[in-house]
Amino acid sequence: MKKRLLLIGASGEIGKSIARDVVQQGYSLILHYHSNKKTITELLDEMPSETIETVIQADLTTHEGVQKILNNVSPYTIDAIVFASGTAAYGLFQDCSPDDREQMLYLHVQAPLEITQALLPTMIRRQQGHIVFITSIWGSVGASNEVLYSTVKGAQNSFIRALSKETGPSGVYVNGVSPGFIDTKMNAHMTHDERALIAEDIPLQRAGTSEEVAHVVAFLLDERSSYIQGEIIKVTGGW
Repeated sequence: MKKRLLLIGASGEIGKSIARDVVQQGYSLILHYHSNKKTITELLDEMPSETIETVIQADLTTHEGVQKILNNVSPYTIDAIVFASGTAAYGLFQDCSPDDREQMLYLHVQAPLEITQALLPTMIRRQQGHIVFITSIWGSVGASNEVLYSTVKGAQNSFIRALSKETGPSGVYVNGVSPGFIDTKMNAHMTHDERALIAEDIPLQRAGTSEEVAHVVAFLLDERSSYIQGEIIKVTGGW
């Protein structure tokens, strides 16, 4: 019997790589995306049709978007949830608008909490399940000019650690993967020189790839990680 995974943020580079990996582990997928329909279409074209349960378009900066996801997944039993969606916010904190704050908090904190709270009781009742967050190195150490992003990722880290203590006795795993400097569109605004300077500061001397992040997520969803709970695994090249 196939396991079913709800992938929040399937249209990003990391989301796509996670989808490709977990299908190899026998998961069927419920794919969520916000606006990048072209990427989702490309992903569907390369996936065996029997591995895709449904696709949901929803804006997770709104309560309506969260409800749309929950309404669409209600017919399904969810074995795992991976939260891979998100966006960064660059600039001085003093210049952030109220809308910036509200959207970042809803997308990265409120929406995942609402989705988890709605789907968790079934996992606990079945005594099995996995919840994985893609957080960020900035959630642990913070970054100037990315105060909002650092804040919401730090909140995700705290949520992982706390919830894992509640759900562990019920066989529900809660963990996170914390990428460092990864070669994705989120860093596309940087110049070649800026990227080179960061790479010089990383012991492995390069940016990571979305595939390298996805491999760790796939490991956390696998039985081989059966004694890992409440952890936030860094994928940073030693940065």
